[in-house]
Amino acid sequence: MTQNASDTSEKLRPATTSWRARVTLALLVVVAGVTIWVTNSFLTDRFTANTRNRAELRLALYSGNLLSELRRNAIVPQLLAKDPELIGALNSQDFSSSTARLISFVDEIGAASLLMLDETGRTVAATDRTRLGTMYREQEFFINALRSNVTLFTTARDETGAYRFIYSRRLESGGATLGVIAVEVDLHKFERAWAGISDAVLVANSEGTIILSSEPRWRGLTESEALSRQPALGAIERAIKVTADWAQDPADAYLRGEAVMRMGARIPFRGWQMTSFTSYAGVREKVNAVLALEIMGFAILLALGFYVLGRKSALRMALFQRESVELRGLNLRLQREIAERERMQQSLEVAEQSLAQSSKLAALGEMSAAVSHELNQPLAAMKTYLAGAQLLVKRNRPDEALTSFQRIDDLIERMGAITKQLKSYARKGGDEFHVVEMSDAVASALSMMEPQLRQRQVHISKIVPTDPVRVMGDRVRIEQVMINLLRNALDATESVADPEIEILLAAGETATLTVRDNGPGIEDLNNLFEPFFTTKQPGEGVGLGLAISSGIVSDLGGRLTARNGDGQGAVFEVQLPILNEDIEAAE
Repeated sequence: MTQNASDTSEKLRPATTSWRARVTLALLVVVAGVTIWVTNSFLTDRFTANTRNRAELRLALYSGNLLSELRRNAIVPQLLAKDPELIGALNSQDFSSSTARLISFVDEIGAASLLMLDETGRTVAATDRTRLGTMYREQEFFINALRSNVTLFTTARDETGAYRFIYSRRLESGGATLGVIAVEVDLHKFERAWAGISDAVLVANSEGTIILSSEPRWRGLTESEALSRQPALGAIERAIKVTADWAQDPADAYLRGEAVMRMGARIPFRGWQMTSFTSYAGVREKVNAVLALEIMGFAILLALGFYVLGRKSALRMALFQRESVELRGLNLRLQREIAERERMQQSLEVAEQSLAQSSKLAALGEMSAAVSHELNQPLAAMKTYLAGAQLLVKRNRPDEALTSFQRIDDLIERMGAITKQLKSYARKGGDEFHVVEMSDAVASALSMMEPQLRQRQVHISKIVPTDPVRVMGDRVRIEQVMINLLRNALDATESVADPEIEILLAAGETATLTVRDNGPGIEDLNNLFEPFFTTKQPGEGVGLGLAISSGIVSDLGGRLTARNGDGQGAVFEVQLPILNEDIEAAE
């Protein structure tokens, strides 16, 4: 009877131990869940409050810096309006040193730019020389300044959508109005600074329109319109997101579908408001880091419990062994890669030595190809004129033959000028510039290309203004650019049934020469001006014409651009600094 009771006790002991272990593990899981829930709620509230406080401090700092910049620039027009040199320049109409004086002020002031306008609204001095001569008669800052005797602040929006912030004040002498001084405040530097932070920041004027923002596409909109362009998540997605975020506080707004914290502050300047949107991502990262540590601790306890029970120990050991084998394999592959990279480094050193020698030979080849390319066009024209002269002599028409010989003589002089320019280019220097009439240069280039154009029967459409269009430069080099563009247009229309070339000369802020053809257009615009890049068949071109032309235009202070036309064909545009009457008089 006693023996049977002992056996029954031995059978019940493992079952009782297993039951107790399971209850202990279940209690551990419940405690872990409650602990994680309480920790998440407490830390979320605490870190959210800290994030809100830091956002308020950042907003106060940003608004203070913005207000300081505005107040610092507000006194500048009043000081410049009393400058005797600027007033004297307006009285004498001698502005030769006014721009230099404004430039000497702009670095100390820190403004975006300074402008001095005469009483007609014309810019007579500016830190940005490209704005000299620009008319601002219709601008609000000019009109308001003429009507008032105090410094006025004006907000204007340019064609790019960005806002300009201008302080302006009337210049007076002896009770007579001489002009207006304008100071553009550089507030966009704050936008550039805000672009490097995680918060979204905007500044709205008294009407609620956004004038500064870390998101440029928000400018000109109200805050509600800007946020509506970034729709929030759907109701189901938002519910899933809030569940995943574990009892996060309700969001103030949604930006790009993400819940954000909205903070607002008033700027004591013309009713401006500054608003920032801070993401909850930092809060969640901090909370999740603590929760990860807690989960790891409970996981370790659970692992120890399972270890005591002896479950899955064999599987875990096999997993560790398999990972060890994989690590050893990775180590071997890494050693082989290191050895391979050492061999490649040695090969690279040998290749660099060979490349140094090859670069010398490439420079010689490029110079030879440039000489051949630039002399090819005059030689072809000379051959055509010589053949025509022989035919005229045989027909006993010596006077007309003399005309062809004269053209051949002009071509020989041109070849001499081209070789002189190439030698000058090799020395990294150039001759003196002279006044060049662009209309005459166009006519000379067309005369040079006359044999090829007549042989191909190309329809030439030329539009030039009646008034002179003058630039400072070298006429031979300018004609050289025009001939290269005409030759490219002639080659591009070779496969067209009715070839047409349009030449348009226009004068504005720059002298612009446009050459348009009705060919197939340009496939690769990125490499078009690279040396030796060509779409022609071997033997038909070396790809130096556009590279040389681009270098010439750049040396003359202009630029050469290319694009495809709206319908068909290619459009090349040469822009050179125009020589207006003021600059010509100064020269």
